[in-house]
Amino acid sequence: MADSRFQREFLDAHNTYRKLHGSPPLVLSSELNAAAQRWAEHLLSLGLLSHSDTSNGENIYTAMKSDPLTAKDAVDAWYEEVSNYSWSSPGFRSNTGHFTQVVWKESAQLGVGVATAGTRSYVVAQYHPAGNMTMPGFFERNVLPKGSSGGSGSNNSSSGGGATTTSHKECTLL
Repeated sequence: MADSRFQREFLDAHNTYRKLHGSPPLVLSSELNAAAQRWAEHLLSLGLLSHSDTSNGENIYTAMKSDPLTAKDAVDAWYEEVSNYSWSSPGFRSNTGHFTQVVWKESAQLGVGVATAGTRSYVVAQYHPAGNMTMPGFFERNVLPKGSSGGSGSNNSSSGGGATTTSHKECTLL
């Protein structure tokens, strides 16, 4: 279960990256925390990696490691996709969907759930409103280059991305 320290570290890691891209800070949602926790426990019990049926955005991280999992491990793995993002041709791509959800400007709330058994851990993040909206102009408005000025926003929602990450930092979008 994601304790308050893990939740704070998770939120801080998101907001550090969001600030770099001119996105306003997220706030933790107890409702999203509960939903993300239920889904993380479900994934662990089945040993699967799949998205829930939420209308919120969702990123999923899984790792097998003997050292303790940190909240920053998951957020850093998702953010690393920034190196694949095409700033000259903004839009959704399977190798950048986690990054774009992390910094999506119109997302305002965040929830996190963690489930661990032995060396296997699942981290589920849920975002509201969801990012990765594919309507014209949405990526240009919501995924800004580093150094962009901040602002606020909240509009529609759809779905985010999901990831599997091993200790080798291999990511796959579901």
